[in-house]
Amino acid sequence: MAPDLPVRHPTDHIRKDLTASVSLFLASLPLCLGIALASGGPSLSGLIAGIIGGLVVGALSDSEVSVSGPAAGLAVIVADAIRSLGSYESFLVALVLAGLIQLVLGFLKAGRLSSFFPNSVVRGMLVGIGIVIILKQIPHALGRDTDFEGDFEFQQLADRENTLTELVRAFADPAPGAVIISVVSLAILLGWSAMTNRGNRFFDWLPAALVVVVAGVGLNQLFRVSMPEWYLGDSSGHMVRIPDLSGASLSSLMNFPDLSALGSGRVYVVALTLALVASLEALLNLEASERLDPLRRVPSSSRELVAQGIGNITSGLVGGLPVTSVVVRTTTNIVSGAQTRLSTLVNGGLLLLSLFFAGSILNHIPLACLAALLIVVGVNLIKPRVLAAIYGEGMSQFIPFLVTVVGIIFTDLLIGIAMGAVVGLLFVLYTNSQASFRVIREGNNVLIKFQRDMYFLSKPQLKEALQSLRPGDSVLVDGRYATFVDSDVYTLLVDFAETAKNQGIKYELRQVTQRKRNEPTYAPI
Repeated sequence: MAPDLPVRHPTDHIRKDLTASVSLFLASLPLCLGIALASGGPSLSGLIAGIIGGLVVGALSDSEVSVSGPAAGLAVIVADAIRSLGSYESFLVALVLAGLIQLVLGFLKAGRLSSFFPNSVVRGMLVGIGIVIILKQIPHALGRDTDFEGDFEFQQLADRENTLTELVRAFADPAPGAVIISVVSLAILLGWSAMTNRGNRFFDWLPAALVVVVAGVGLNQLFRVSMPEWYLGDSSGHMVRIPDLSGASLSSLMNFPDLSALGSGRVYVVALTLALVASLEALLNLEASERLDPLRRVPSSSRELVAQGIGNITSGLVGGLPVTSVVVRTTTNIVSGAQTRLSTLVNGGLLLLSLFFAGSILNHIPLACLAALLIVVGVNLIKPRVLAAIYGEGMSQFIPFLVTVVGIIFTDLLIGIAMGAVVGLLFVLYTNSQASFRVIREGNNVLIKFQRDMYFLSKPQLKEALQSLRPGDSVLVDGRYATFVDSDVYTLLVDFAETAKNQGIKYELRQVTQRKRNEPTYAPI
C-alpha cells in the first residue's frame, strides 16, 4: 500500500517535496528574471513576484501542486500598463486594486466559472504549452539567448523575431559549447529518470536538476580552460543573471505604490484588466493541475481566487509583478514528484535566499542546461496516448483541442484558449441543435418528437423536416418533452399549419407551447 499512497507517509512526501522544490527553483529563477525584463519592470520585480507566489499564495491556495509567480501571458499587458500610467509606481496601485477585485470575485464564488471551459480546451492548453516550451527553449539549448526566458508569445518581445524565425537562426549558427552542455544535460535527465524508475534510491533522493546545473557549470568552466572558443563566458547573454545586491538595504530594492495615481481613471481600467486576465489564467491552470495531479485532488477554485488576490495585493505593496498560477511551474513541480504544497513553499524560500546570498554562484549557471530541464517538462506535457484518446472521442472534441493547440503556438496562451473555447461552444450548440428532435416515419404517418428544449438553432433543421412532408401525410408534432420552445420555432410550427392545409397534409401540434423554463411540464410519467 505504501507506494500507492505516498502522501500518507510524512518522511516520504517531505523527501519528494524537497527534491521537487530544487527543480522548481532552478526552473523558476530564469523565468522570473526573464518575465521582469519582458514586462519592462525593475529587474527584481519578477523575483519578488516569484517569492510571493511561493510563500504567500502557496500557503493560502487550496491546491497542493499548483505554483504561482509572474506569468509570461501578462507581460505585454504589464508593459503597456506601465507606459500608459507613466510609472511603475502607478502600475503598482493598479496591481493592488486588481488583487482587491480578485478577493471580491473569490468571496462571490466566481471560481466556479472555470468549469465552463471544455475539457478539450484544457487538454489543448497543456499540449500547446508543452510544444511552445520546447520550441522556445531549443534556441537557448543551441546558445541563442537573444529572447527573454519566459517569453511564450509567437511574436517575441526582445528581438522582434517570432518562434519559427528564432529557430531558423538558432540552427543556422549554434554555439558548440551550449550544444554540448544541453545534450549532456538532456542525457543526465533521461538517464536519471530511467534509474529512478528502476527503484534506485540514490537517484530518487538526489534531484536530477541539481546534477544538471553542476554539470553545466562544470562543463562551461572546463571549456574556459581547454576550449576557449566554446566557453560561454560569464555574461548575462548566456547565463542566469541576478543583480548584485551587496551593500543594498531591503527598502532600497523595493518600489512602492504611488497613491496619487488613484485619481486617474486609467488605473481602474488597468486594475480590472489585470484582475480578469490573471484570474482566468489562474483558474485554467487550476483545472490543468487537477488533470496532472497523480492523486487527482480537486482544490477550491474560489479559494484560489482569494489566494491570488492576497498575493497580488502583497506583490503590489512591495514592488512585484502580477502573480498568477502558471502552467510551466506547476508542470515542473508535478513532473519532479511534488506531493504537497511544501515544494512550493520551499521554492519561494529558495528564491528569497538567492536574492541575497546566492547571486555570485547562480550567475555561473548556463541557460543551456536550464533549457534542457524545461524541454523535458514540455515533453511530459505532450503524451501520444492523450492525443490518440482525444482523436477517438470524435471531431467535436478533437477540433477544439487542435484549434487551442495551434492558437497557443501561433499567438499566445490566452488568445489560443479563447479560440478553442469559441470553437468548442459552436460544436456544443451544433450538437444540441442536431439532437433536439427526431423525425419518425411509418408510411404516411410522421412523428416529429421534441427530445429537449427547442432553441432558434434548431429552426433550420426543423424547417427542412417540415418541407420534406408530402401530400397525404398525417403529421403529429409532439412537444411534451420540451420545457422551452423558442419564439422563432413556435412561430414556424404555427405558420406551417396553413401550409399543411393547402398541401393536403393532416397536421397536429400536441403540447407545443412557448413555455418558460420555470413553468412545469405535464408530460405523462
